Amino acid sequence: MSVFGNDYPTKDGTCIRDYIHVVDLAKAHVSALKRLVEEKNTSNYEVFNIGTGKGSSVLEVISAFEEVSNQQLNYKIVDRREGDVIAAFADTTKANTVLGWKAQSSLKEALLSAWKWEEKIRR
Repeated sequence: MSVFGNDYPTKDGTCIRDYIHVVDLAKAHVSALKRLVEEKNTSNYEVFNIGTGKGSSVLEVISAFEEVSNQQLNYKIVDRREGDVIAAFADTTKANTVLGWKAQSSLKEALLSAWKWEEKIRR
């Protein structure tokens, strides 16, 4: 596995992204559909940023995964990819206030859940 760049202006030098548990994402969709069914939407379409609203660096994700899975990941740091942004994470203010939705799972909970699922399907 490759980690693209470790020279970004972040606390550990790696890019920051917003990682969300798939169940939290599904619940956001349910909240949005409920809004439509109840005809509370203010236009034919509405846009909401869905995420945790918190960024995690690539190395933080690797470390969290290693902790919850008790697995050592084999990765190497390579050159940056052209065009990668330093940080990208959702501003969930509108989803929180309008939809009454907020992500519930922590990064470690999401990773543990994904790992358990992966173990289950590989049996």
